[in-house]
Amino acid sequence: MSAPKRRALWMLCALPVGLLFLALLVGRYGGGVGDALRALFSTDTSDVLHSLILRVRLPRALAALLVGANLAASGAVLQGLFRNPLVDARILGVSSGAAFGASLAILLSGSALAVQTGAFAFALLAMACVLAIGWRMGAAPLVLLLVGIAVSALFDALLGLVKVVADPLSKLPSITYWLLGGLSGASWSTLAPLAALSVLGLGFLVLVRWRLNLLTLGDDEAASLGVRVRPLRAATVVAASVLIAASVSQAGMIGWIGLVVPHVARAWVGPDHARLLPASAALGAAVLLALDTVARTALPSEIPLGILTGLLGVPAFLFLLVGYLRARGAAR
Repeated sequence: MSAPKRRALWMLCALPVGLLFLALLVGRYGGGVGDALRALFSTDTSDVLHSLILRVRLPRALAALLVGANLAASGAVLQGLFRNPLVDARILGVSSGAAFGASLAILLSGSALAVQTGAFAFALLAMACVLAIGWRMGAAPLVLLLVGIAVSALFDALLGLVKVVADPLSKLPSITYWLLGGLSGASWSTLAPLAALSVLGLGFLVLVRWRLNLLTLGDDEAASLGVRVRPLRAATVVAASVLIAASVSQAGMIGWIGLVVPHVARAWVGPDHARLLPASAALGAAVLLALDTVARTALPSEIPLGILTGLLGVPAFLFLLVGYLRARGAAR
């Protein structure tokens, strides 16, 4: 690894740590750095700032870090796996399945646990449908993409049906607000399963990082180098889908992180997954934590995260697209 790329990687990995400390300080109930440090490390549970940081801000900040890392890392892996720069969490139907599962749970129950469980279960169901159909057709990247688009469209239609039958005065606003995304429901109890699934999914992707590099060369080239292409592709899709499902079930529909962040990280550290995975995860975690801090402090009422990621992601994507076209002489 060259020295500039090594420095860029270390800077990206250090960025979430600094933003985590800043997120603990920022809020409507404020205080100085010294007050926050005393509250963070004190044992006086009667202190308001101590309780606010440990029970509200810290689990929410950690959830933002995990969700951002999961979405960005899975986006980087799927873009390399399918050799398509436009692939993100939505392409395999996982996000649409999660949206339908959460909306159905809100319609039938409304409890936070039911919503999170429904989103996770139907996200995995969507992934299973894509793999089951795609495997019978050869599990080629194009086949999985097309099946994913079809499964996503199916769950989008089912989501529309849920919206039609939902009570417009109570259930429908709850469904709409959940679909906009946010981390207001994050707590230590919801953070535990998210952290466990994140460790498992990211750990697997790190273990197969060198094989992922070979898959980007093409199926025939990877097979000639000893890679079992179809099982590895299926296992990688499962790991990425678990990361997406865990994130969406916790935070709702968060767009653009999995699409834009990997391109930025790739421009800084290169396409090698040994560097790209940690760089994408770190940058995704930092971006989502920064946006969540803005979401809960900028206005008197909380701004849904999906709105902020869209406002940031669309201009960033267009900037990257123009740069890509200019590099190839297709734009001025």
